[in-house]
Amino acid sequence: MTGRDYAQALGDRLRAIRLQKGMSLHDVQESSEGVWKAAVIGAYERGDRMVTVAKLSELARFYGVPMSEILPPSPEGTAAAPAPRRRLILHLDRFDSLSSERREPLVRFSAAIQVQRGDFNGRVLTIREDDLMSLSLLCETNEPELTRRLKDWGVLTNGSD
Repeated sequence: MTGRDYAQALGDRLRAIRLQKGMSLHDVQESSEGVWKAAVIGAYERGDRMVTVAKLSELARFYGVPMSEILPPSPEGTAAAPAPRRRLILHLDRFDSLSSERREPLVRFSAAIQVQRGDFNGRVLTIREDDLMSLSLLCETNEPELTRRLKDWGVLTNGSD
């Protein structure tokens, strides 16, 4: 992988994390009180500007994610980390539109995950594909059916949606 390819892959990861947080480039600038300029973050995301390790660490802290989530996966052919698992996004702000019967298990599950992972942004919660098994048990159904229901209710999207 060339330096340009790596910068592009890193930028793609940064963009995905920002979008997962539900933030625009302007929101990043506003939330950071100008510490992170929209133009600079945009340049990082496009791979047009190289980011130092120190700045990347600060940005990971700002987004509230570990550095390992920001760094692109190892290039193919190397002894790499396991293949990335699909990430799913629960839209917490849409739970209120559900009946209490549907909402309660989702709220309990989400609260437990938020405490466990220290993720309290309140609007969305990224869960692992593996988490669906636990959630499907709470909802007394199987994973494929739960996934279908959550998508139909508008509270679940894939990380790539």
